[in-house]
Amino acid sequence: MPKTIINPPGSPPPLAPYSPGTMADGVLYVSGMLAMDKEGKLVGPGDVRAQTRSVLDAVKSVVEAAGGKLTDITFNSIFLKDLADYAAMNEVYREYFPTQPPARYCIRADLVRPEFLVEVSSIAHVGR
Repeated sequence: MPKTIINPPGSPPPLAPYSPGTMADGVLYVSGMLAMDKEGKLVGPGDVRAQTRSVLDAVKSVVEAAGGKLTDITFNSIFLKDLADYAAMNEVYREYFPTQPPARYCIRADLVRPEFLVEVSSIAHVGR
């Protein structure tokens, strides 16, 4: 089955060999998004709320570039540098998924750079 690479305008440069999103057979896979602006600079140093907002905006941009919306997301993988940030991350997360939130998990993990506090990867069913 063919796949389509989704690379929304204004995406930061990738930190490794990956695409922001890949669509195949109506399913969109969104890479782990980090709190970076379009130049690749950190957004919200030391502020998990600001970083969560940036990350979820990045996820949203990939989903929308694929023709979907946040309500099409069926699963999120959430990685936190420090589980002490769990409640603060959830405050912002609820703004993006106020009703019928997708399935998810959240784990503590070392992220690619020490200044990153949160990372989210998603799966969405955008349609066929």
